[in-house]
Order: sequence, then C-alpha cells, then structure tokens
Amino acid sequence: MAGGVTGGSDGTWSDRFEQGLHPFIERFNASIGFDLALLQEDLDGSIAHARMLAGCGVITTDEADQIVGGLETIRAEAASGVFQPGLADEDVHFAVERRLIALLGPIGKKLHTGRSRNDQVGTDLRLWLRRRLDELDPGLGRLQTALWRQADRHRSTLIPGYTHLQRAQPLCLAHHLLAYIEMLQRDRDRLGDVRKRVNICPLGAAALAGTSVPIDRRQTANELGFAAPYANSLDAVSDRDFCVEFTAAASLVMAHLSRLAEEVIVWASEEFGFVGLSDRCATGSSLMPQKKNPDVPELVRGKCGRVFGHLQSLLTMIKGLPLAYNKDFQEDKEALFDAVRTTRDCVEAMAILFEEGLTFRPERLEQAVEQDFSNATDVADYLVAKGVPFREAYQLVGSVVRHCLERSCLLRDLSLEEWKRLHPAFEGDLHDALAARAVVAARRSEGGTAFERVDEQLIAWSDRLDLGIE
Repeated sequence: MAGGVTGGSDGTWSDRFEQGLHPFIERFNASIGFDLALLQEDLDGSIAHARMLAGCGVITTDEADQIVGGLETIRAEAASGVFQPGLADEDVHFAVERRLIALLGPIGKKLHTGRSRNDQVGTDLRLWLRRRLDELDPGLGRLQTALWRQADRHRSTLIPGYTHLQRAQPLCLAHHLLAYIEMLQRDRDRLGDVRKRVNICPLGAAALAGTSVPIDRRQTANELGFAAPYANSLDAVSDRDFCVEFTAAASLVMAHLSRLAEEVIVWASEEFGFVGLSDRCATGSSLMPQKKNPDVPELVRGKCGRVFGHLQSLLTMIKGLPLAYNKDFQEDKEALFDAVRTTRDCVEAMAILFEEGLTFRPERLEQAVEQDFSNATDVADYLVAKGVPFREAYQLVGSVVRHCLERSCLLRDLSLEEWKRLHPAFEGDLHDALAARAVVAARRSEGGTAFERVDEQLIAWSDRLDLGIE
C-alpha cells in the first residue's frame, strides 16, 4: 500500500486516513510504472532543492550534504539495478523519498520541506522535456544534412514537378529536396520556441499557494538552468501548455516526415521507379520473392497518428480543469513520453533512409521529365516574351496541347512550320526553349528552381548547417 513516507500506518496515507487503498485502486492510482522515466530529473531537482534549503537556513549545510549524498547513492543504485521501486511506492517522487529515508533516517524526511509533489512533478517533467528537445534538434539537423547531401549530388538531376499529383513543371531534384530542408528548419525553430516556454521553473510553488517556508525560488531555478521561476504559484502547478505545445510542434514534424515518406513510397514504386531502395532499409514479402517493400517510410507515415492522437488527448485532458492541480495531470506523461519517442525515432529512421537507404535514378527521372506536357507554360512564356498577352498565349497553348493529344505526340514533336502556322511569333529558338533543362534553367526568380538559384541555396544551407563545404 502507498503511504509509508507520509507517516500513516497499516498502509494508510497519513493519520487522516483510517484505511488503506483498495488493491485495485492502488494499482489504478499508481504512476510508478511510467513516471520512473523521470528519476534522473527528480534526483536533480531534489539536489537543487536541498542545497537551496541549506542556503536559506532551513536545514544545515551538513544535513544538505547528507541528503545530496543519499540522492547520489540512489542514482548509483538505479544505474546498477539495485533501486527498483514497486507498486507500493506509487510514484517516482515517493520512491526516491522512501529510499532516502531508509538511507538517512530522520534527516531524509527534511527534503520535502517547502515543496509539494505538485510543483515537484512539474519541475521534473520540464527538465525531462528540455533534455529531449536538446537531443531532438541535432536529430533534425542530421536529417537536413542527409537531404542536403542528396541534393548536392543531384544539382543537375531533373524530376517532374506535380500539382494535384498531375505533371506540372519540371524541377531540379535538388530544389525539391531543399523544400524539405526548409520545412525541417521551421520545425527546429518551433521546437526552439517551445523550449523557451518549457524553461520556466515551478519548484517552490508548493501545492498551489506557495509556502511559508523561507525559500529562494530563484536559487533552485538558476541551479537547474531555468530562465526564471513561474510568477504565479497557481499557474506553476497547473500549467501543461508546454506538453500540448511540444506535441503540436511534434505533430508538424511528423506531418512533414509523412509527406516526405509518401513521396519516397511513390518514387520507389515500379510505376515511378525514381529511386531504388537498399537492403539496409527495406524488407521483402513472405510470399512474393520479387518484392522490396518501403517499410521505413510506411512506418513513419503510419506513426503520425500516434503523435496526432497524443495532441488530442492532451488538449482534452486540460480543457475542463479548474485551478489548480488535478489528478488528471497524471495522464500527461505517457502521452508526452510516447510523442517524444515516436518523433525522435521517426526523425532518425528518415535520416538513415536518406543517408544509406535509397538511391535516385537520374536516367529514369530524365526520361520521365521528357515524356509529358510540363513545358506547356514555357510555350506561353515564350509568346509573352514576344509581346503576346499572357491570356491569349495561354489559350493558344491549351489548343496546341489538345491537338498533340489527338495526334499522340508531344510539343517537342511539332515542326517549326506547324508552330508558325499557329502563331507567327514562333521562331527557330523555340525547340531549344522547350527542352527540359532550358525550362528549369529559365526559372530564375528568387526561390525558383533554376540551377543557379539552387546552387545559391545549397551554399546558403551548407553554411547554416555548418557543413564546412565551400
């Protein structure tokens, strides 16, 4: 039964209670099965709290040293597998406190002075998420680098560009990949903003109203690396905005990864054949020996739902809660832990996929670009350059495309004589202008797919990603 730390007997919470918890309710109530993940953060927060108590004269320096030593002993015991809390500990905070009391006796009972599990868990959770944010950012940078290296290898490779999944205009493949680097940078920026709001310390807010114990909240906040303490004790213990905000930002990361994953899945199909998958990142069929399945991008695409679902779960959890702390907050951890783990793993999987899991097929891509009408806009642009109003040119080219479809030919197959019969502005340079490489090279507007613009962006991103490439 939960209880021993608070002084109750026979498994009761305290002398306020006459009976212990029903065995099922004890299991239902406990969070030790998942919040033990916060152990290192709980120890860090407790060490800072003990030092602050000594600094404020609430406990002696010797008592603080003994408490810190006991907490470090628990850290070592956890690393060696000796410290293994069970259901009777209820949560990670009680588990640590009970073990500390077992190690130090009455001195261990002084640690909880001036704090509550309400501000304690909020502190632990923020410390935990802050560390994971600091790990996730380099992972996103690694994926950006993998995309950049693919783009660098394919500065001159073409790929069909699509809108509505219909052939639209030819692109430089590097330009296509750079678009995802841009998306991932927005993700990194958003997560950096989330970190700023994670980095506020609730410790010392106690249960909800602060404490009469003469503590120094700024000392613990500084020691733990927080930017500042919460200004309002009620807000400190009841704020889970940062959990929602992280999961919302992670949902966008997952949405971007899923879009990229979907492209790889399509590109790897025999109908497209734009990429080949390596054996390191693909599996086969248990029945059909010829198949190589794009498992990595399919799993990434599928795992989006987990993170999206956690966002909805967290929003639903907080939407009707009165101030201040409520037991509902126990539901934040599994959702947050899984959202972090899923996002981190998917980022790493996609990085590996682009580092060593796929190879683009330039010849197939080139062939694909040459077999459509994606240069139709360039015919209109050609006429515009000759002084023809765009809408008139647009209508004329539309009729030419229809004519070609009826004849089962492409725009490039029409002779100059045929073009001139359509409009006298067409000259001998038309066919050169319709070549796929010329079409791509002509898109020189800022942010466009022209090779020179792509080279500029590759250089810029090399600097931003600190790749050290001239």
